[in-house]
Amino acid sequence: MLDVCNAQVMKSLLAEYGFHFSKAKGQNFLTQRWVPQRIAEESGVDGTCGVLEIGPGFGPLTQELSLRAKKVVALEVDTTLRPVLERTVGEFDNLEILFCDALKADLPALTAEKLGGLKPMACANLPYYITSPVLTKLLESKCFDAITVMVQKEVAQRICAKPGSADYSAFTVLCNYHARPELLFDVPASCFMPQPKVTSAVVCLRTRTAPPAEITDEALFFRTVRAAFAMRRKTLLNGLSAGFGELGKAQISALLEQCGIVPTVRGETLGIPEFARIANEIAAQRG
Repeated sequence: MLDVCNAQVMKSLLAEYGFHFSKAKGQNFLTQRWVPQRIAEESGVDGTCGVLEIGPGFGPLTQELSLRAKKVVALEVDTTLRPVLERTVGEFDNLEILFCDALKADLPALTAEKLGGLKPMACANLPYYITSPVLTKLLESKCFDAITVMVQKEVAQRICAKPGSADYSAFTVLCNYHARPELLFDVPASCFMPQPKVTSAVVCLRTRTAPPAEITDEALFFRTVRAAFAMRRKTLLNGLSAGFGELGKAQISALLEQCGIVPTVRGETLGIPEFARIANEIAAQRG
């Protein structure tokens, strides 16, 4: 098996195929073997699993997943990596590489077709600029038992943040609504080529089989969350009044009182149960 984390091997092979790193695609390839090994180990992938990998790049995580999983399907948007991946991971008969944009893929259909009958997992070393949309798509697809991703450390902290903390956001609520996130470990910039300007971190999101609170209308729940965070450091009453202009400030104030929530609190101090109560009450009053 080719040592794809050896910087000299990487430079030589990339030069052979005239590959150039793309800043636009956020390409930073791993040069330390322990990183993909640990990601694969801590993801929980084993011989019962079918894994969707997004962004194989040079193939280090792809190798580790292919050594452990029953099947791996990797989605790569950069077609110039086709001959490189044939050299680095072409030996694995349990691996299929599809050259497509993960953000445009029908993940439920793809997972059912390619990984049917296996425990579905997702793994990715995500480019920073598409972290939120890709992770949102993975979670909302409701296809995977667990999603393990390497992201910018500040994003990992936001995913795992607690209500009232500086990192807590609407994205935190979305991730915790769909899954139980766990921050696994940091990855220094020195582990990549070219080196990014920030530290990365690996997060595992074990997806929930049921929402963490009873929700009448999921779309309305997330509308409530977005409204509460849209005017950060403003009162919950002001945020919801702006987000639900059709209700009016007086009605929202009374609604919050009915939910046992003081209208003057800040939205970023609330947890999922509180947001659920508010959204359910809005749904009830709408009839």
